[in-house]
Amino acid sequence: MRKIPITVKYAFFALVSIGSNLLTQKIFFSLYKGAYSLYVGILFGTGVGLIVKYVLDKRYIFCYETVSYSQDMFKFLLYSLTGVITTAIFWGFEIAFHHLFPFEQARYIGALLGLMIGYTSKYFLDRQFVFTR
Repeated sequence: MRKIPITVKYAFFALVSIGSNLLTQKIFFSLYKGAYSLYVGILFGTGVGLIVKYVLDKRYIFCYETVSYSQDMFKFLLYSLTGVITTAIFWGFEIAFHHLFPFEQARYIGALLGLMIGYTSKYFLDRQFVFTR
């Protein structure tokens, strides 16, 4: 059996994370339409997507095993810090599309573009600074 290339696995896991992020947002927006709903929904979606992506990347992309809970939390903190840059890209695209285009789906198109650019950048940051041997 042929081994699945890392780029294919990474792209698939990015899609899983994007899907979990956007689904969380969709659920949130269906439940709450009050003040700052856009920003709170993005925050919830980002949190869910971050956890999903960390677990998948750690185990299946970088094949990294932590030896203790504290080491795992430290790696998650580093992973989250590299995500600050990529999250700014994602949020910037989503918010910009929300304000630039007059239809609801624009927000999701912006989110998808931002997440694609962000995850590509994140792979290289994580390889360099988080999941080092």
